[in-house]
Amino acid sequence: MAAIFDAVESAVRSYCRTWPVVFDHAEGIWITDESGNRYLDFFAGAGGVNYGHNNPLLKDDLLDYITANRVVHSLDMSTAAKRTLLEALTRYLLEPRGLDHRVQFTAPSGAATVESALELARKVTGRHLVLGFENSFHGMSLGAMMVSDNAISRSSHGASPARQVPLVHGELDGLAEVFAVRRPAAVIVETVQGEGGVNVGPAEWLRGLSALCREHDVLLIVDDIQVGCGRTGPFFSFESADGVVPDIVCLSKSIGGYGLPLALTLIRSDLDVWAPGEHSGTFRGNNLAFVTAAKALETYWADDALEKGTLAKGELVRERLAELAVGTPWGIRGAGLINGLVFPTGEQARAVCAAAFERGLLVETAGRHGQVVKLMPPLTTTVSELEQGLDLLAASCAAA
Repeated sequence: MAAIFDAVESAVRSYCRTWPVVFDHAEGIWITDESGNRYLDFFAGAGGVNYGHNNPLLKDDLLDYITANRVVHSLDMSTAAKRTLLEALTRYLLEPRGLDHRVQFTAPSGAATVESALELARKVTGRHLVLGFENSFHGMSLGAMMVSDNAISRSSHGASPARQVPLVHGELDGLAEVFAVRRPAAVIVETVQGEGGVNVGPAEWLRGLSALCREHDVLLIVDDIQVGCGRTGPFFSFESADGVVPDIVCLSKSIGGYGLPLALTLIRSDLDVWAPGEHSGTFRGNNLAFVTAAKALETYWADDALEKGTLAKGELVRERLAELAVGTPWGIRGAGLINGLVFPTGEQARAVCAAAFERGLLVETAGRHGQVVKLMPPLTTTVSELEQGLDLLAASCAAA
């Protein structure tokens, strides 16, 4: 690698230590380094490029917009690009699902939409406490970490876990008593915990959680930053639990369509009590991301073809993982195209990821102890490419 990275870039960098090459080109599921080595990307920008790298169906609209000197930066001013996105969100997401939610554009990170959700929940209810779940991760800002259960990020910023008692993901026992005693403003939940180790919340549990929240006047915030935008099959991960309608939904990562930074918060309309300018940010108006986000919705969510394809591919992944795990202590978790191969130790999982990189496959670890190899290819990955990547994973498991 070029010495400039070690000489100038902060020690905080991490992914480049796992994959010590200089990447230069990317297309679809493939990413290529400066030496011409190609890698199948089962990482997908941590869920930021669900539609693949440099998706040509989105690229043309983006290039046309740039070359015509259209507005790029606009804070929260009204622009033609924002209007097009709001119309697309209404047509392809909100109206078909009967969601009466307003759209708030925040700063373009996942942590920013979480922060806005937390602030609004406290403003609406007049209560401060927001409860999260074991193994959760909601972002690297201080407020987001205070509702997360990620020990490394919390300790590095002095956010003590003692200030929050995390709830048990997937369980309802004792929750009514917690609500009665502590009465939080809101509960924030990832229906499928990505960084936490691909922990899938059962539909019955989500319905029970939603019902308890309504009963105790506690707002339900769904963090769909990593597992929304079709990652589990339907656009929203909570759609698998019929009848669940969150009060607030946090979206980022692939909502931008092309990998461009964008985040937004969906707010039940009667909860939209913000005063003008009460929550602000310079980069709320990323019009380039508005363009590609709208095009992605129009291209992939006008029908259910992508959803069905994702569900079918997810079944294929889990079948192959089950074959790999025969006769081993390994476990399997997943929904749609976020899946995990669970090892007894983090050392084993890291060894598999390293062996995969050597063979041209990018996968990362997840879970409290890094014991899960997480598979998250773009949703547009072909079956042939998926099989190729799974073959590489099998070879990596054998080698490691």
